[in-house]
Amino acid sequence: MLEVGAVLAIVDWFVVTSASNPRQARTIAEEVEEQLRRRDGEGPLRIEGADDARWILLDFGDVAVHVLSEEARDFYDLERLWGDVPRLDWDDGAHARGEGPPAEVVSSRDS
Repeated sequence: MLEVGAVLAIVDWFVVTSASNPRQARTIAEEVEEQLRRRDGEGPLRIEGADDARWILLDFGDVAVHVLSEEARDFYDLERLWGDVPRLDWDDGAHARGEGPPAEVVSSRDS
């Protein structure tokens, strides 16, 4: 997760993940959407790229979830492009403790 809010006015966080094939990318995107709908009762403001599933963008207001094919993730290298912003590694356990995005950030989009 990349905290881009200080340098990008339209969103606070990028969540970046990859999938090994288009079906997996669509499944990841669908699951993210479903889980946030269950929790907050709202879905993304928009979804882009689901047709070819090379780069699916789910826009939740303060959080943009990027689901890229492995090839697209290597090619666009968002982590390098946004290398000067703070990061939160999903594997650091913050999500398990209920800390950090996306939970709090997505909920704050109406505030």
